[in-house]
Amino acid sequence: MTFNILISDPLSEDGIFPLRNAEGFNIVVDTSLTPEQLGEKIGGFDALLVRSQTQVTREIIEKGTNLKIIGRAGVGVDNIDLTAATERGIIVVNAPDGNTNSAAEHSIAMLMSLARNIPQAFHSLKNKKWDRKTFIGVEVKNKTLGVLGFGRIGQEVAFRAKGQRMNVIAYDPFLTAEKAEKLGVQFGTVEEVIKAADFITVHTPLLKETRHLINKEAFEKMKDGVQIINCARGGIIDEDALYDAIMSGKVAGAALDVFEEEPFVEHKLLTLPQVIATPHLGASTIEAQEIVAIDVSYDVVSFLQNGTVKNPVNLSSVPKDVLAKIEPFFNLAEQLGSFLSDLADGVPEEVNITYSGELANLDTRPLSRNAIKGLLKSKLGESVNDVNAKFLADRLGITVNELKTSKSKGFTSLITVEMKTATGTRKVAGTLLNGLGGRIVRVDDFIVDVVPSGYLLFIRHKDQPGAIGRVGTLLASEGINIAAMQVGRSEVGGDAIMMISIDKHVEESGVEQLKALEDIFDATPIDL
Repeated sequence: MTFNILISDPLSEDGIFPLRNAEGFNIVVDTSLTPEQLGEKIGGFDALLVRSQTQVTREIIEKGTNLKIIGRAGVGVDNIDLTAATERGIIVVNAPDGNTNSAAEHSIAMLMSLARNIPQAFHSLKNKKWDRKTFIGVEVKNKTLGVLGFGRIGQEVAFRAKGQRMNVIAYDPFLTAEKAEKLGVQFGTVEEVIKAADFITVHTPLLKETRHLINKEAFEKMKDGVQIINCARGGIIDEDALYDAIMSGKVAGAALDVFEEEPFVEHKLLTLPQVIATPHLGASTIEAQEIVAIDVSYDVVSFLQNGTVKNPVNLSSVPKDVLAKIEPFFNLAEQLGSFLSDLADGVPEEVNITYSGELANLDTRPLSRNAIKGLLKSKLGESVNDVNAKFLADRLGITVNELKTSKSKGFTSLITVEMKTATGTRKVAGTLLNGLGGRIVRVDDFIVDVVPSGYLLFIRHKDQPGAIGRVGTLLASEGINIAAMQVGRSEVGGDAIMMISIDKHVEESGVEQLKALEDIFDATPIDL
């Protein structure tokens, strides 16, 4: 059998070698197609490979009557209509690991350039000035590098920094002290990292929790003369706060490759001699561009020959009769995972997903992937999807077990997600109620009835008169309206919980005030 492959964006010959080398593959390279021409040709191809130039719209996908797989030679898939591809049962793959080495090398290059004032000295020399005194730098040996975000790139940066004989302290939501020790670095909280570091480099995704992670308050906690590197995502550092910190002398210098708004050419940061910057070059190497093409090419070959892929982006197709029964539970499964991610303390070590009642008789693997996606997404961001969630959990060392029981436990179908960490075990269960949608029906050992959406507040308290009133009064003082409340208790006067649906997020200061109330043990905001 011959597979027809269309490459519509420029890819190197070395990058598509796996396709050229595979038997039974007919490769057509045409990088000058208009959308109309692509629509006319796509029906004859089994696979489409693109970079960022080609827009793979719903119209193109619907005309790809033989299309089985779309490969994006890069990380992002903004130019591909994932929903349309999924509906048609077309798998989409990308290359999330291809730029790891290049991004790490660029981060180290920026760190060294920052430490030794290399760009500034070169610019001075170009202007015919021989000025050695102005550009005295610092050695990085025995200095402490703080790494915020210790995934693939963060670990590669740390490995290289240790080669420069730097000390490394790192934070990541999935990093434990034991893992850090095995990797040869010191483990710390965000605050411990920024207080200890002489140089700070960020390698987190841009999430609600990480936007402006490095802000005015963070700068105030840092050492005087700290130096900052950001080759990850624009927005992790508050650029205005960084400017003020440099002007005050708190920050000695900054090296930036990414920015909140790009192109970045007008910001006042660029007027400062202490700042060096590059135009988002972290992944811009010949090797990285070849590697992403190679990775995607191998996935295309593997899928068409064996039906397996390494880096899927969208949900693989399931039989229509099974999909019709489990699809209504997709959002619920993800919400349960997300709820547990906010509720539980510590790094997840084991996750048990139990299906009770009618769901126990179905293929629930897609639901488990959704639950894991919800669990990881708040920490890893949009890079987590239905298909790669299990793979990412495995890579993080999280054991995932899927369990089934025919016992209905009072519900037609029930999903229970349990997460174990070093600090304990937490669990949440949910179901669908006819005509009412998803419901959380149990948290740990307490029975509740809560809609899993919007802003929630989970409070553990002592079952005493006035506890609920004090919480309501404080929320009112913060301008937060209560939409609904559920309470549960183990026994009269014993441990109890409140599950409160509210109209907006509770800020950290409000959470601390809640925890300080009489008879309140703990308060956790949960955003779904």
